[in-house]
Amino acid sequence: MKATATNNKNLNNNPQNLEPLIPRSGNYRKLFSYQKAEAIFDMTYYFSHKYLQWGDRTIDQMVQAARSGKQNIVEGCAASATSKKTEIILIGVAKASLHELLLDYEDYLRTREQRQWEDDSVELLKMRELGRKHNNTGFYMPLVKTRPPETIANMAICLLKQTDYLLFNQLQSLGEDFLKNGGISERMTKMRLERKKY
Repeated sequence: MKATATNNKNLNNNPQNLEPLIPRSGNYRKLFSYQKAEAIFDMTYYFSHKYLQWGDRTIDQMVQAARSGKQNIVEGCAASATSKKTEIILIGVAKASLHELLLDYEDYLRTREQRQWEDDSVELLKMRELGRKHNNTGFYMPLVKTRPPETIANMAICLLKQTDYLLFNQLQSLGEDFLKNGGISERMTKMRLERKKY
């Protein structure tokens, strides 16, 4: 009962239903960038352990780059409530990590003299279309497990480029929001002034 009374008292202290100082963090699982990054991580884990030679340091490098891409999106969303600057930095790290992974896949194809799908190739156009329609790993992994390594690498390259584009737009939006509304310090000052009116 005490907890209920305290909660009710806190609600009464905000009779005008003013905006809270610390907003709820965004749900990262709803972000297309996160969904694609998760699919890329699962694809990379499968690909590197199945098709790279045991003991090859590239396995750990690719998996860590894929994980960094995914996890920094999560950490960025978690930090957004108290630090927009940190969120921007972490999303930037995610973008850089996935770009590193992109180069690893391109290196894989080039060093083995395997074909990277050309921009106007039928395969790439079809994969781009799939990438526009589907984000979740549950769609891609059954496909991946029936494809040869050359195809998986090309699929990952396409998804990585699409994710890079999404993260670029995300950074642009975060930057504009920061310039317009500032960070936690500006928010605190603004809200203190607003609360004094009541």
